Amino acid sequence: MVQVMHLYVDDSGTRHPDRKPKHNPAHNRDWFSLGGVLIRQEDEAIARTAHAEFMGRWELDPDEVFLHSWDIRHMKGDFTWLAGRSEEERNRFIEDLYQLMARPPFTGFACVIDRPGYDARYLERYGRQRWMLCKTAFSVLLERAAKHARKEGYKLKVFVEKGDPDVDRTMKGYYADLRSNGMPFDGGGNQIYKPLTASEFNETLYEFRTKNKSSPIMQLADIYLWPMSMGGYHRSNITYARLKKDGKLIDCSLSDEAIPYLGIKYSCFEKVKIKP
Repeated sequence: MVQVMHLYVDDSGTRHPDRKPKHNPAHNRDWFSLGGVLIRQEDEAIARTAHAEFMGRWELDPDEVFLHSWDIRHMKGDFTWLAGRSEEERNRFIEDLYQLMARPPFTGFACVIDRPGYDARYLERYGRQRWMLCKTAFSVLLERAAKHARKEGYKLKVFVEKGDPDVDRTMKGYYADLRSNGMPFDGGGNQIYKPLTASEFNETLYEFRTKNKSSPIMQLADIYLWPMSMGGYHRSNITYARLKKDGKLIDCSLSDEAIPYLGIKYSCFEKVKIKP
């Protein structure tokens, strides 16, 4: 019987390299990221049960209300009701949500690209021929997840959140290219990094599918991605720091030397002033 891991992938930010941020530049955060959670197929029932129990405790209809990081953090959309609750009850909700993230056997994976850093590195060299940020992020994310799956003796099935049909086709094309041609770029001459070959991708990548936001585990991929993205800018972000302390991120199972090559990828962060 084939053993399969499932990688649930959400996105954060805009994939266009020349997008102008709407937020205050003083916040020093402008990213595009792809990532979410990796889970063994046989463990999915644990995650789905935990999600159902959480929704039941808070009297949220799982067919109508989907967990979305931005809405929860800003108390908007389906979570405007949080604004009318006491601080104690809001804190209880956030803690319960964190326990939902921490209990199932998830491993957080992501590739986060700092947009100003990407522009500084590639604009003069490639101009308008620069790749969309999702091409780099998807390739790096899948390779690192595939390496982890191979190490554990598993195949890898990839679920990407369903969105614009053109974007979905583009992502599926990236997946097919990895299976046919391998990584679209090399490791920059670094001897520690050895990219997977097309043959290795082909034998590891088992299936590509899109999933609606109604998927409980896709919702949890969304909830995971924001703190992993924030971790590139602010290491003491509360949720990121807790996930790391509780061993929920891929970095937690790697040596310090291996993290830059196998862990969460923070790309083009050379000019970012990272908060400790």
